[in-house]
Amino acid sequence: MGLIFLADFLTANAEGSWWNYPGLELWKFLNLVVFLAAGIYVIRRPLTDGFVSRRERIRRTFLESKEQMDVALVKLDIIDSRLARLDSEMGAIKLQSRAEAAAERDRIVQETEAEAKRFWQRAERDVERVAKAARRETQRAAARDCVRLAEEMLRSGLEPEDDARLILLGVEELGRSGS
Repeated sequence: MGLIFLADFLTANAEGSWWNYPGLELWKFLNLVVFLAAGIYVIRRPLTDGFVSRRERIRRTFLESKEQMDVALVKLDIIDSRLARLDSEMGAIKLQSRAEAAAERDRIVQETEAEAKRFWQRAERDVERVAKAARRETQRAAARDCVRLAEEMLRSGLEPEDDARLILLGVEELGRSGS
């Protein structure tokens, strides 16, 4: 119906040349319409194919992105679970380290006590050894002093009966120490 109206309009005004008015020539517009129709007909297929391939690429990219997002979410869940376990593992490690530190402290205390005990025993043995040596030295000095005093006493007035008595005492002393 629109074409009939256009045809009637064009034929009715045949004597009036409105379509040939300078700058508004109808043939230029018809030429443009034909050219555009031919251009659309020619490039419609490549454009359609291009748009379809672009839409397919976008769809594939979207699906790949969705898959990557799903993988990332799974990895995030794994990491979250590891982090949750990490807190409990850190608590266990803290408990274990405290127990090990307490055991190490007890071991060091025991070693220190044992070392102190060995030190005191060694010190007591050294004191006893020095005391024995001092006693022996004191006994030797006392014996030397006794011998010296005895010699002096003997020189100053030893009587023959005292001499006999001393010899007898010495022999008895030797008899007792030899048995």
